[in-house]
Amino acid sequence: MRNSRVARFAALTTISFCLVGLTGVAPAQARVVADVQCVDSQESDSARGGRGPDHRDVSAEEQKQITARAKELAAANTTAAAVAPVVPVYVHVMAAKNGITGNVSDAAIAAQIDVLNKTFGGTESSSASNTGFTFTLAGIDRFFNDSWHKDKQSSSYRKQTRQGGANALNIWLVDFSYLGIATFPWDYARSGAIDGVRVNYASLPGGSIANYNLGETGTHEVGHWLGLYHTFQGGCTTTNDEVSDTPAQGGSTNGCPEGADTCNLPGFDPIHNYMDYSYDTCYTMFTAGQTSRMQTMWTAYRA
Repeated sequence: MRNSRVARFAALTTISFCLVGLTGVAPAQARVVADVQCVDSQESDSARGGRGPDHRDVSAEEQKQITARAKELAAANTTAAAVAPVVPVYVHVMAAKNGITGNVSDAAIAAQIDVLNKTFGGTESSSASNTGFTFTLAGIDRFFNDSWHKDKQSSSYRKQTRQGGANALNIWLVDFSYLGIATFPWDYARSGAIDGVRVNYASLPGGSIANYNLGETGTHEVGHWLGLYHTFQGGCTTTNDEVSDTPAQGGSTNGCPEGADTCNLPGFDPIHNYMDYSYDTCYTMFTAGQTSRMQTMWTAYRA
């Protein structure tokens, strides 16, 4: 929502997104407004975004409860709180049966890991927060299956391929109408078998999606995986995304409109924040408040 960044690169059309029709596996791999979606029931809480309504209709009260519970759990886990998080990353390349489409190179995957370390390291602007998270590539596997490549029956293929525990980031590279989809950390206890992020393979650095091919979709989705909402979550409210230093925002950003101000509350729209829907070239930062929230969520649910 980039917990789904629906394919921002696609036309604004109504789509039906149904996960059906899994076929056999060959040996070894969004940001569009989806008015009708057929998704796995286990994904009702996943981050699924796009222009228009946010990924979930999360009430302000529910947000407060989630945040409060995470803080309680994190406070009880003082040992983990003292450790800088190093996240092992397992990348699953879900290529087409022809062995070509979606079969991204090891170099492109390495470049994506580099992007994660730069963006979460706070190196893209002087005002960016260093989140303290670092990412190390733990493994790559490849599957050549047209259904998996198109993200059909994703719960099945994720259960079969996911590696590691709650602290392990699993990235599935697929071809779908979204830029990305992620699960939240507080859902791991009941749906850990499908925990991770799905990213459009063409959004990796050097990919073919204009304006969204610098690897920042990966950053956005991992932000959700670590517990962040969109900056425009809740719209023009003081609660907004449960982070005090991201200004309220009426809706998602398209492009990089400097000076945009969609709310009668302090601050311009945070168009440079990784959790908006701006162009990849526009993204430069997480805030200190977002860093604090991610660290709390990590200690509560993933450490």
